Amino acid sequence: MKLISWNVNGLRAVIKKEFESQLKLMDADVISIQETKAQDDQVKEALANIKDYHLFCTSAVRKGYSGTAILCKQKPLSVNYGIGIEEHDQEGRVITAEFSDFYLINVYVPNSGVELARLDYRGTWDNDFFNYLKRLETMKPVIACGDFNVAHESIDIARSKDNYNKTAGYTQKEIDGMDNLINGGFIDTFRHFYPDKKEAYTWWSYRFNAKAKNLGWRIDYFLISTSLLPRLKEAFILDLIEGSDHCPVGIVLSPNNIL
Repeated sequence: MKLISWNVNGLRAVIKKEFESQLKLMDADVISIQETKAQDDQVKEALANIKDYHLFCTSAVRKGYSGTAILCKQKPLSVNYGIGIEEHDQEGRVITAEFSDFYLINVYVPNSGVELARLDYRGTWDNDFFNYLKRLETMKPVIACGDFNVAHESIDIARSKDNYNKTAGYTQKEIDGMDNLINGGFIDTFRHFYPDKKEAYTWWSYRFNAKAKNLGWRIDYFLISTSLLPRLKEAFILDLIEGSDHCPVGIVLSPNNIL
């Protein structure tokens, strides 16, 4: 089972950049999309030509902002939106799809903003999202994927010293939030296979020719419950795929009855 996550930074824009052919090339069973920047009807219209997938999406109250979607070949047992806390559920950031043997959570974690204006809110979000995942995990294993808007360690960012505690996505509070997830029993799938791999990034600023220079950040993740680790066969970053300032990331799981 191949699962892909991709922050497209505007679904209607990426559709014009060979998005459909790229989806066919990736041939994933589940594709989690973040930052659609579109309302639900606009998402459905943009993806109307995508065949063989069930579509689920949620959008922010504020138009043209945030938003997430899931495309999956197998229809989930259930789908829920948000994490059950009104303060957090106005921006279309979380979709939970229940399958027979795990929950898949597609998340677009809030950015702490210019001059770290939302950093305190981000800390509250991180804590509440962690608690949400742990509640789900009491029922089934969890796969959480998406744009977590944090470079966890210095190896995950090209210029760590220049950005530490100065730039959204690499403050100690945000790092602590990811530490809490990892220490709480969730596996960073990419680092499981590549603990020391450098220059493995998933986001590059559009400024300063950052992509060409590979001055990037790894802020897109697949985290899994420890109980799913025997089924984890591969984790990867598709950094050659264009169309967004993020690139897709993914994992491959073996079937439940084959370890």
